[in-house]
Amino acid sequence: MNAIDTIRQRAPDLQPRIAVVLGSGWGTLTDHLTNATQIPYPELAGFPQAGVAGHSGSLWLGHLGAQPVAVLSGRQHGYETGVIDSMAVPLRVLQDLGCHTLVQTNAAGSLNPDMPPQSLMLLSDHINLPQRSPLVGRSGSERFVNMVDAYDPTLRAHARRVAQTHGVTLFEGVYAWAFGPQFETPAEIRMLRLLGADAVGMSTVPETILARHLGLRVLALSFITNLGAGMSTEHLSHAHTLQQAQLGSVAASRLLADIVTKMDLPS
Repeated sequence: MNAIDTIRQRAPDLQPRIAVVLGSGWGTLTDHLTNATQIPYPELAGFPQAGVAGHSGSLWLGHLGAQPVAVLSGRQHGYETGVIDSMAVPLRVLQDLGCHTLVQTNAAGSLNPDMPPQSLMLLSDHINLPQRSPLVGRSGSERFVNMVDAYDPTLRAHARRVAQTHGVTLFEGVYAWAFGPQFETPAEIRMLRLLGADAVGMSTVPETILARHLGLRVLALSFITNLGAGMSTEHLSHAHTLQQAQLGSVAASRLLADIVTKMDLPS
């Protein structure tokens, strides 16, 4: 059975309009879902295995407020297999189900001393540092995707308004995608700051390219877990990232739920 048939069988009455990808620190968003159905990725043909701690690897279908949503709890990262288009099938499936907007989340390191751990950053743009594309091998003129305003300005303005009502400071900046899995060196952090990046992480950019290729609108937020290498004395590790993410998960997910709930989207 293909993934669409499985989803329609398990959640026959739901037609999601918004897809959400949950990175580290955002997993408690699923606590806000009502009438939720959970389908582990292994039960969905073509969906990847999520092999990183903090990524559960399930598709959740339900509602945030009145919004019907599909939540991808976990992603496969390029550093896990070397393949960077592993989220192509899930995004295509969710588009075929009716999603026209993708909300992405991640955990990231700050390159701005004024944006400390536990901050939230709205992505205004990105730097594809490895210069790798999930569209390599595709044919047709559609592969030449326009990446101007890849992170939708209208959705960003909406997110800022919601954050203001929560009294939450929502930074905005450029996200640099580093391939990983090793953390960056202090020299690489200095380079990224010179290039104009405000945060760095190991995800999101491939999915944004895939989403724009599909014609989906994209909104993305980073949960800041640490300052970049050489900017503080803290010891960087994945365990540290998860610890910081868990500390802020409830507040971040509450804000994200409200951002999605209050989206005014076309039917």
